[in-house]
Amino acid sequence: MSNKSKINKVIFALIILIIFQNCSFDNKSGIWKNENLPTKAENDLFKEFENLSSINYSFDKIVPLKKNFKFKISNSINSNEWLDIFYDSTNNFNNLNYNGTGNLIFKSKRITKYRSNEYILFEKGKIISADNKGNLIIFSIDKNKIFKKFNFYKKKYKNINKKLNLIIDNNIIYVSDNLGYLYAYDYKIDKVLWAKNYKIPFRSNIKLIKDKLATSNQNNDLYFFDKNSGDVLKLIPTEETVVQNKFINNLSVLDGNLFFLNTYGSLYGIDINTMRVNWFVNLNQSMNINPSNLFEGNQIIARKNVIVVTSSKFTYLLDINLGTVIYKKNFTSLTKPIINNEYLFTITNNNLLIAMNLINGEIIYSYDINEKIASFLDIKKEKVKIKNLMIINNKLFIFLKNSYLLKFNINGNIEAVEKFKDKIYSQPIFVNESLLYLNKKNKILIIN
Repeated sequence: MSNKSKINKVIFALIILIIFQNCSFDNKSGIWKNENLPTKAENDLFKEFENLSSINYSFDKIVPLKKNFKFKISNSINSNEWLDIFYDSTNNFNNLNYNGTGNLIFKSKRITKYRSNEYILFEKGKIISADNKGNLIIFSIDKNKIFKKFNFYKKKYKNINKKLNLIIDNNIIYVSDNLGYLYAYDYKIDKVLWAKNYKIPFRSNIKLIKDKLATSNQNNDLYFFDKNSGDVLKLIPTEETVVQNKFINNLSVLDGNLFFLNTYGSLYGIDINTMRVNWFVNLNQSMNINPSNLFEGNQIIARKNVIVVTSSKFTYLLDINLGTVIYKKNFTSLTKPIINNEYLFTITNNNLLIAMNLINGEIIYSYDINEKIASFLDIKKEKVKIKNLMIINNKLFIFLKNSYLLKFNINGNIEAVEKFKDKIYSQPIFVNESLLYLNKKNKILIIN
């Protein structure tokens, strides 16, 4: 055998060895397995930003909880409705009640054959959902059947995928879409109360503020509409980005103020009564100031006189009255953060579970979720993919994309790892002490 052939065989053997060393042979659980695999573009949400700056000091420290520290968490409450896709006007989750037995008490038939929206709503014993064909589906839990199914669109839009943004108020579903339509549908009387076509696709969540609707379009124009007619009350143009990215414009409301974060990375504080801009600040830390510049982040939350904004590299705490930055932290969030009393809870893009003091900006603890799982299950450490973070029964519930649930106590210690038999497709909601979600087959499940 020639020396060249021997060298090639050695190289091949080394490659095989490396591959096998990096493979997982964990048969104790399927927790590392990601059944809901992302596309290549989704595999790393922030990869497109890696070259924007040569400086990247991403927080990666393990910070143990101090021995005598005690959290003062608000009491858990019962939620009997879910009218906003982000739970309430502030986008912040409360500490919610859950019966916690884990028993499946309800499973519906398939409510649609098309792809469902990521978010579901709940009002007066009914689940409200939508699909990419533009169907609004109102499902009665008590009667175990579809109460109403309504489609606003004409045949010429039949082959266009619709992205519907929903919010509910007293039987009325307010809808904006990616075709530029805005309409109000009363599902109790099965009637469209009004409908407008504003031509430009809408691209944000919707907020209801007394007699006003607030939302924005893909050009980063912020609108105030009359809730009863759909007429424009105020248009506030902001910076337009040429290239559309995955970030969706986001709105939050607190104490008479509307906060608007656009795709350029600018945060606006607006007086709801006068509909005038009080302040604005740009939080896009890229060196590229071109209008095509992309911003990435999560939904903003407002609570305790502060706004929390996560970008592709930093987490900001800002004063709601002035827009000034109180703290700028070198970590970003995979999911929407949560404020409870004087604490911020979040999960970073490197899977660190962090608790932070809002008063002094101190990191109370920081733990590696993957390490916690591996230690708890006594298996080899890998990396899980996070879907959602919530506070339930005074505990941190972390939903994974492969339909596992991690239960951490408020001190950051893992207490349970549970697997759902039916894969979770929608964002989970908690209503009447029960967990509700849509599975991949578009069936409604209630777990008590």
